Amino acid sequence: MLARLLLRLAGWRVVLVPPPGPKGVVMVYPHTSNWDFPIGVLARSASGLRISYVAKDSLFRPPFGALFRWLGGIPVNRRVSTGFVGQLVRRFAESESLLIAIAPEGTRGHVPHLKSGFYHLALEAGVPLGLVLIDYDRCEAGIGAWVTLTGDVERDLAVIREFYAGRRGKHPEKAGEIRFRDGQG
Repeated sequence: MLARLLLRLAGWRVVLVPPPGPKGVVMVYPHTSNWDFPIGVLARSASGLRISYVAKDSLFRPPFGALFRWLGGIPVNRRVSTGFVGQLVRRFAESESLLIAIAPEGTRGHVPHLKSGFYHLALEAGVPLGLVLIDYDRCEAGIGAWVTLTGDVERDLAVIREFYAGRRGKHPEKAGEIRFRDGQG
């Protein structure tokens, strides 16, 4: 497969723990570089999984909007509350299979905490959470684990934190802390 070959030529290895079922939310963390997107798209292609992704709506304007949609993008307006999580929960309920990737930092720059939409989406839709890694130290990209969220935020974030311990983005200083704004986790 071309994507796997390109990654291998660049020194990257694809990691894939297959999803436990046909539906899931996929958390992409840390997201610290523009390089995360092409590496992630290649790793997704190499995995053979059809994974859509959520991105800011401004990316979907010309001249590249059609390309981002073709690559599976789902635009979200981050400037106003639109009930986006609820819309995606309904989409999960109506779909036989659906995998959606979300970068909970919401940006490549440093943020003090994660946005919690990915967590609420997985919990409300009753689907597992895939933990994606793009580890620049180990040159590994892919889905490294799946977890079933309990609704106990402290406990769930501790599991997520443990998985990502020692994994490094391209710019580690930009990685947000694995906690939510209200101090949970």
